[in-house]
Parts: sequence; structure tokens; C-alpha cells
Amino acid sequence: MSIQERKQRERAERERLIVATARQLAEEQGWDAVTTRRLAERIEYSQPVLYSHFRGKREIIGAVALEGAAELAAELRAASAGAAAEGVRGRVAALARAYLDFAERNPAVYDAMFQLDGGLVFAAEDTPEALKDGFAALLETLTDVTGEGVEAELLTEVFWASLHGLATLSRAGRLPVDDAERRVRLLVSRLTEV
Repeated sequence: MSIQERKQRERAERERLIVATARQLAEEQGWDAVTTRRLAERIEYSQPVLYSHFRGKREIIGAVALEGAAELAAELRAASAGAAAEGVRGRVAALARAYLDFAERNPAVYDAMFQLDGGLVFAAEDTPEALKDGFAALLETLTDVTGEGVEAELLTEVFWASLHGLATLSRAGRLPVDDAERRVRLLVSRLTEV
């Protein structure tokens, strides 16, 4: 291994450490607690080292969001594949539950993905691949329930928006907890009436 390759590997490891530490700190104490000073203390590097990887908190939030999008896409695909024997309705229900479970288990990551400014572009040519893949993970299953005259992408946007609303309102305590599963069943049954 050349010195250059070693330096690149060490740089990538530091970057992963910064992102993982920011994510952990945000999950424990919220995004307000994530500062370059606190991150530098936790990872035992100077603030200039952090700035050599990220220009500031906004870029760190973006990195956490991209990591979260990749994780969410993998979980959505696994849920859909795991429910293949249950038919299309079962796969869509599995998608909904996986999405809502991810949002509940990872509130700070979910905020980085959809609530905070991480400097990421959505729904455009220059949208990062991880974000496009998260959407594609929903689209792959929902294409099977698209009715006549309905675009699969549009249906996926409505489904995603519905799930996001359920996740956000549930987390804020605006919806009764006891009806969570009933909401999923209602959404899936209406969506899969082709």
C-alpha cells in the first residue's frame, strides 16, 4: 500500500468517525448539541481537522442524511422482499411499516434527511444518488399497484408524503398511538385498490 492510499484510507476513516459521532450525539441530545467543538472533543481531533472534511454543520447534516437514505433504501427493499409471499398488498404494507419504523428508531437521522438543511437537492437532476435510491426503493414496489392513468412516480410521491406525515405527526404526539397500525392498514388498502 502506498503512502497516498494509506492517507486516503485514514481520511475516509476520519470522515466516517465524524459522521458516526455527529449521528450519535444528535440521537442522544438533538441536533442543537452537534457543534464542531463538541465533535472535535468527542473524536479527539482538532476543529481544523473537522473543517478539512466538512465546511460546517450543514455538510455534516448532509452526510448523515445521505447515510440514512442508503440505510432506509436497504431496509425498504428488505421489507418488500421479505413480504413477497404476501402479494402486492403485503409488500406495500411491509414498506409502510419499515419506513415508519426507521423514522421512529432514528429520529435525528430522519430529521437530517427531511427536516434540516443539509445542503442536499431533492427532485432534481443533481439529487445525490443515495436520495434517488431511497425513492427508487419505494417506487419499485409501488409500480405494481399503479392504476390506469396514474403515473408510478406520482403515486410514490403521494405514498411517501403520507408516510412522512404519519411519521412526523406521530413523533410530535399529534396522533393517537393506539391507531398507528390501523392507519397503515387504511393507507395500504386504499392505495392498493387498483
